[in-house]
Amino acid sequence: MKLSDLVWAIKPLSVEHRGADKNINLQIGSVHYRSQEVRPGGLFVAIAGHTADGHDFIEDAIERGAAAIVSQKQISSPIPNVRVADSRLALADIAACFYGNPSEHLTVIGITGTNGKTTTAYLVESILLQAGLAVGVIGTINVRYGGNAFNNPITTPESLDLQRILNDMLHSGISHVVMEASSHAMELQRIRRCWFDVAVFINLSQDHLDFHGDMQTYWQSKQQLFTDYLVEGPKRSHAVAVINCNNASGKELTQKLTVPVLTTGQGPNENVHARNVVCGPGSIEGQLQTPGGKFNFKSRLVGEHNLENILCAAGVGAALDISNADVKSGIETVSAIPGRLESIENRIGRFVYVDYAHTPDALENVIMALKAVMEEKMICVFGCGGDRDKEKRPLMGEIAARLCDLAVITSDNPRTEDPMAIIAHIVEGARRAKGRRYRPPELNNGFKHRGYVVEADRKQAIRLGIEISRPGDTVLIAGKGHETYQIIGSTTIDFDDRQEARKALGAVSRP
Repeated sequence: MKLSDLVWAIKPLSVEHRGADKNINLQIGSVHYRSQEVRPGGLFVAIAGHTADGHDFIEDAIERGAAAIVSQKQISSPIPNVRVADSRLALADIAACFYGNPSEHLTVIGITGTNGKTTTAYLVESILLQAGLAVGVIGTINVRYGGNAFNNPITTPESLDLQRILNDMLHSGISHVVMEASSHAMELQRIRRCWFDVAVFINLSQDHLDFHGDMQTYWQSKQQLFTDYLVEGPKRSHAVAVINCNNASGKELTQKLTVPVLTTGQGPNENVHARNVVCGPGSIEGQLQTPGGKFNFKSRLVGEHNLENILCAAGVGAALDISNADVKSGIETVSAIPGRLESIENRIGRFVYVDYAHTPDALENVIMALKAVMEEKMICVFGCGGDRDKEKRPLMGEIAARLCDLAVITSDNPRTEDPMAIIAHIVEGARRAKGRRYRPPELNNGFKHRGYVVEADRKQAIRLGIEISRPGDTVLIAGKGHETYQIIGSTTIDFDDRQEARKALGAVSRP
């Protein structure tokens, strides 16, 4: 594509070149925002990030053969330099233009919420597949389509990566795309020029305050999917919002929207609601009412929080005029989601689950879901991530220590923070529950009183939680879910809660 075509798409402040030739009709063969990936003839867009500034790597991009530079700062460059007011915004517009605006030719469903995005995405994917549609998914666990799965380091990819993935999906025969949309993605322009047919709101609770600063700013970021992205572009005449009105923020959001809204919830006045629901130890069953009629369902997911995810997924089916038969089949086909109340099978009579819950609301929901069906004691192994929202740490400590028989407080991904400093924040909340603080050796013969214990080594914490359990007890390992790594300092090591749990279970000799 010609540089002039890309320049036209971004309305630059200036186009500069130190040489006499001002021609910007040169061909651009690729677009990059990481200098180490620049190929000869490529366009490098310099983005000022949180930990690094792309402007510091312009010389490296030029040495690697960049044909032109897009920058937010004034620079001196021997090749054409397109200067813009916001290089993140420019990257999104350039990416969409370079890849031919693929979302225009796809049916795109965006899902946002503090918790439940991944589960809802799996449910929607299943419903679409049951309807015979070709589906691609972009989410926290991976990017998958056409029988292939690819690692996805962040929930919603950077705009350039996102447009490339959408383009690849389109040319692979995909017709429908289910995408998790994070608040970071909206704030950082990652989903700009991605046109949505349906947008789903699940819930809002505390998270990401390290990035957004306060709940109001976080909430405003979430709303952008509906107030900005959904109502822009070529699909605005038929776009639909699906809103969970069990959540107070969802009710508030419905009052602000100018597009058609399908409400979900347990109230009979919602467009999609459930009746006669029974949440059992291995299922949720009841009757779903949608604009297309009613049907009985039995899901193999557990917990009331998953009922909300099921209702949201059914709302997407209604928004896309998918038959209730396919919605029912799609819901009932999903048996488990990686790292979401994922059961770890064993032969020693313990009920062990790994879950991604890493917010106060998610942790409480998962614990309550298990307590509703548990037989004996509840042990929860969890930590909190470093370089992230510090305010939620004592909240999570209080929840685990209050609701569980024993909270095993450990490390999550400490990143550049001192693990013991993070644990100290969690313990502040655990103390409020007024349980007993144990030392690990005191638990050798089990425990009688509700309380908590600190074991900073996550592997040892998982082992401790399982070793002190008895037949019939439930052990919840929360925080990392599907993740197969742990970030300590600037190093990423292999670590999988599920594997560690299996090893610990295998080492338990008592029945």
